[in-house]
Amino acid sequence: MQIPHVVIDTNVVISTMRSRLGASFKLLSLIDSQKFEFSVSVALVLEYESALMRSVPFIPRADVEILLDYICEIANHQKTFYLWRPVLRDPNDDLVVEVAIAGNCDTIVTFNRRDFDGTQRFGIRIMTPREFLDQIGEIQ
Repeated sequence: MQIPHVVIDTNVVISTMRSRLGASFKLLSLIDSQKFEFSVSVALVLEYESALMRSVPFIPRADVEILLDYICEIANHQKTFYLWRPVLRDPNDDLVVEVAIAGNCDTIVTFNRRDFDGTQRFGIRIMTPREFLDQIGEIQ
């Protein structure tokens, strides 16, 4: 069986920093487990950083940097060339789609399914963190 290859949307990363109880935290805690691979680009990591600093202001910048450094250490790095724009209404969502296409990913993990309508034409599934964890056998 092939290991799933995903892109993790910014809202999942934000959710991880807000609570240790949910599926988002569990998903990110498994990024080095060999149960799935995931990809990022420089632009996507910068989006993670910007969104975290805006959305989770009570988290010290040093903690955000530790998380981002860890993500960059574990993830597959993709170069994107903006060839697919625009695919979606929100340019920040296009960042995620570009990484998925460049990394030959099969899934985007997000809470905002509707924001990614149209990605199916590239063969990319859209799943919530809980759905993805269920798929890889991490939720009973």
